[in-house]
Amino acid sequence: MGSLRAPPAPAPLVGSARVLFGSGLRCASARVLKPRGLTTSSAMKSYRLSELSDAEVSGLKARPRIDFSSIFGTVNPIVEDVRIRGDAAVKDYTEKFDKVTLDDVVVRVSDLPDAELDPAVKEAFDVAYDNIYAFHVSQKLPEKTVENMRGVRCKRITRCISSVGLYVPGGTAVLPSTALMLAVPAQIAGCKTIVLATPPSRDGSICKEVLYCAKKAGVTHVLKAGGAQAISAMAWGTPSCPKVEKIFGPGNQYVTAAKMILQNSEAMVSIDMPAGPSEVLVIADKYSNPVHVAADLLSQAEHGPDSQVVLVIAGDGVDLDTIEAEVSKQCNALPRGHIILKFVCP
Repeated sequence: MGSLRAPPAPAPLVGSARVLFGSGLRCASARVLKPRGLTTSSAMKSYRLSELSDAEVSGLKARPRIDFSSIFGTVNPIVEDVRIRGDAAVKDYTEKFDKVTLDDVVVRVSDLPDAELDPAVKEAFDVAYDNIYAFHVSQKLPEKTVENMRGVRCKRITRCISSVGLYVPGGTAVLPSTALMLAVPAQIAGCKTIVLATPPSRDGSICKEVLYCAKKAGVTHVLKAGGAQAISAMAWGTPSCPKVEKIFGPGNQYVTAAKMILQNSEAMVSIDMPAGPSEVLVIADKYSNPVHVAADLLSQAEHGPDSQVVLVIAGDGVDLDTIEAEVSKQCNALPRGHIILKFVCP
């Protein structure tokens, strides 16, 4: 394996004295190592933590840092332009960045025909919806009154946010699962206006899988745009896009920068958080199924070259060769496998 083109390494590694990694894909290993603690296997580097200096350990634990100063310089004009020109600016940036000419920036979900999906795909989405719904509906809090002293009652009441914006990335991959995980909690909460923003297809249409999930989860509007222009449209509001009170969802550094800028602006919009690169740490022992280990690693690695994917092996008896072979096998079978291989096996 080669490099995922990621910076030195992710979060602290636990549960093993040895680490094997190939930049973005990192594994703990019980292999015999070369004198300075370094060897390679399938182009992956292996470290014995007991042989590393404090500085080397700190380097392994370092996370990548994004320099937002230059990104803010790019995003600020977009945010301001959308505030002033509204839909026209969104159309211009969509044509510039996505090479798509839009007739309508926003469509009402109720006006769209039902998406036609393969029955197996539809069933998978239905199962995912039911699972996500069951988890989040259990988090609803009933109204609670507490008499904290005689004659004094305090009440806790949970109310939904009236309007929310949900960002579903779509530049390099279709992410209907993100649509479900964002929209289902909003549906359960009872949000009246749910705007889902996602980049359009080359013909200006909405991805049918995302549309199916949006309809099922109660989305009211779809904004056919991505990037900073989509975040700006939801934050400021435009003639066709309802203004929202809070924006949720992951995105690239430009989406993140726009969210950070707008939460501190006159748009008076809240955000969930500035999302960073995808991260996962899998701890495996001799009883772990290599198929499951590989699947968990690749589920995050395919998000992009800056994904932080870590495998920690606990104890002896783990067949690392089998895990590596399974990673390669599944990678070749994934629709985005060529993207992963570009960085893992250049």
